[in-house]
Amino acid sequence: MQTARLTRDFFDRDTVVVARDLLGRILVRRFPDGTVARLRIVETEAYTPDGDTANHASRGPTPRTAPMFGPPGHAYVYMIYGKYHCFNIVTEGVGQGAAVLIRAAEPLEGVEILERHRPVRRRYDLTNGPGKLCIALNIDRSFTGHDCITSRHLWFEEGAPIPDDHVARTPRIGIDYAAEHDRLALKRMFIKSNPWVSK
Repeated sequence: MQTARLTRDFFDRDTVVVARDLLGRILVRRFPDGTVARLRIVETEAYTPDGDTANHASRGPTPRTAPMFGPPGHAYVYMIYGKYHCFNIVTEGVGQGAAVLIRAAEPLEGVEILERHRPVRRRYDLTNGPGKLCIALNIDRSFTGHDCITSRHLWFEEGAPIPDDHVARTPRIGIDYAAEHDRLALKRMFIKSNPWVSK
């Protein structure tokens, strides 16, 4: 079911707040053939501009991280392990270098096209991780810098906010390179007991 789009003001806030508030919101992807997929966001991670050593932008802008220093609501897509893409949405003001990683989402509409991109035996495995999500949605680095506020191809809708007692917070995943206090920071959020949360 279509709901109103999230505005730039939604993303122009504290990154941890945005990561929390994105739970229950809807990620929408319109494919080149006009097919639309809608997914409920169930897991996020915040990468903050406060010297967070897990944040790719912590040492300042580079050609790779430049989109993170742009306006909020733009995409930042990077590759891990040389083969998987990860989709982030830029937060806070211009020059801050902050973003939220969309780690997992629950398909609501367009499951068939998602499964064409990423065939799976168990439907829960379709989008229960950031790399899996990008494969299913056909998101790659060509989306880096993409404005998800005005886009006709990739955007966010209001959906339904999740109550606090349904939300868990833990340390982020796969950031062994970061300083200990950043590795332990509770900047990963997910909907409790949702089977689409990454393992």
